[in-house]
Amino acid sequence: MPTFNMIKNEAEDIEYIETDLTGKVLLETAPLNKGTAFSEEERQTFGLLGQLPQHIEILEDQAERCYRQYQSCSSSLAKNIYLKNVQNQNETFFYKIVTDHLEEMLPIIYTPTIGEAVEKFSLELRKPRGLFISYPDRNRIEEILGNRPNKTIDLIVVTDGEGVLGIGDQGIGGIDICIGKSSVYTLCAGINPNRILPIQLDVGTNNKKLLDDPLYLGWRHARISDQAYDNFITAFIAAIKNKLPNAYLHWEDFGKENARKNLNRFREELCTFNDDMQGTGIVASSCILSALSAFNQKLTAQQIVFFGAGTAATGIADQLCSIMIRDGLSESEARERIWMLGSKGLLTDSMSTLTSFQKIYAKSSKQISEWELDNVGKIDLRMVVKHVHPSILIGCSAASGAFTEEIIQEMAHHTEHPIILPLSNPTSKSEAVPKDLLKWTKGKALIATGSPFESVKTNGKTIRIAQCNNAFAFPGLGLGIIASKAKRLTDNMIWVACLALTDYAPIKQNKTAPLLPDLSSIKKISCHIAEVVAKQAVEDGAADKIDIEKSIKQAVWKPKYYSYQKPKKIL
Repeated sequence: MPTFNMIKNEAEDIEYIETDLTGKVLLETAPLNKGTAFSEEERQTFGLLGQLPQHIEILEDQAERCYRQYQSCSSSLAKNIYLKNVQNQNETFFYKIVTDHLEEMLPIIYTPTIGEAVEKFSLELRKPRGLFISYPDRNRIEEILGNRPNKTIDLIVVTDGEGVLGIGDQGIGGIDICIGKSSVYTLCAGINPNRILPIQLDVGTNNKKLLDDPLYLGWRHARISDQAYDNFITAFIAAIKNKLPNAYLHWEDFGKENARKNLNRFREELCTFNDDMQGTGIVASSCILSALSAFNQKLTAQQIVFFGAGTAATGIADQLCSIMIRDGLSESEARERIWMLGSKGLLTDSMSTLTSFQKIYAKSSKQISEWELDNVGKIDLRMVVKHVHPSILIGCSAASGAFTEEIIQEMAHHTEHPIILPLSNPTSKSEAVPKDLLKWTKGKALIATGSPFESVKTNGKTIRIAQCNNAFAFPGLGLGIIASKAKRLTDNMIWVACLALTDYAPIKQNKTAPLLPDLSSIKKISCHIAEVVAKQAVEDGAADKIDIEKSIKQAVWKPKYYSYQKPKKIL
């Protein structure tokens, strides 16, 4: 475990790092390595003479060389691998270069490229990061947590790899999602990367391709389920509460059954959050509220259709229902405005395989009794749009091209400004391409996508396509929780985060502008979200009263080099 401490000399107003690591070990310790930026004095003190080229550089010089190397990579995956190698060698350097080129590089280290990186994890593994907790080691979880790279942890990002993006069960490749999310926390909100811990829960995989692959690195076993799975998660949470009781726990890419169950089981025991449900709900709801606000419409007057009925879809639906209830509707009235389709069509109360969180959105036979149905056994998206006349259409299906010209034109025939959110990741799974949506609606559609798309030229204008990127929500939320030391994440904290994001919606100032800002302002947005979340945590009794501005400022980490000194000997 690397031994280093940040020391602040208040009298001289300087900060420096104390470490007893030297030579090759120091150069191989990513949180401490400065490479060619080690000073002459540091090279002598820490046994680095001759191990580095003679010329001493500053961080900006290193970043320029790195960017040129990055540009020479031939594919997005090659760029992802290159940046991972940089991160494994020198974390400060990594965060500097990605911060300088955030709009260009975020899609490389996060969605959509991370989907391909996850699929090829076992083939491309260079240097493991985070912790792997396998089911066969279920009685040694605390021992494994004791082997974490750093003693102090503020944030844990954990997955079991069952529901990765739109590509499903990826076994231990899911750790790449946790690593990517951890990096986004730092890049977009300044959370100290040395205090974030990615964890992969290896509970097997049902992906036959992985099980048959001799290079697969995970536990070669079908996924455990039912009581065995629940017992394992219970043991994991107990170990976290014992070893890291103050850590904020972020659940990522669990299967639709387990995602909600895990969150509901433990949300009162520790401060915990599911990004697929709550983070997606914040950003999608913000897009919708911003679009409606621009045209003086109310959410309570809309009909909303979801194509997809899994974790993300029901998470967004729950958030929208909560907003409508705040605006005066009853719970049943709010749910009546939501129409949800799964793999077998519109969810109805006659279906026997619905989960508990899907049943609350199922429609009764009475509600569709007068519909003219082409196929009584399956009520598809075209039929729902024809009869419901939705003003909002949300895709969480991973079904490429599901939003057809016929469906979109039918929708646009009944609403002046259709709000269309094809949210499935990666790009190849998107329900529609923005260029087509604008063409089919004669430029009237209000669009946000799950993956990044190029701007579209239509009616003589260039329209930037908003990316409904959870990076607009979860980093700021996490910063507010960490700064306030919140013990729980309340529904009110989720709500104020959503409202805070809408404050930055370009469409509220210009009706032809995007639903979300671009990434250049994301750090400012994250700080704003952090402030309102921390304040709400105090108001809800989830955190003690604090100086919020000071606490957030102290929690923010910046990629810069510090001078190094050896620990002073105690006489």
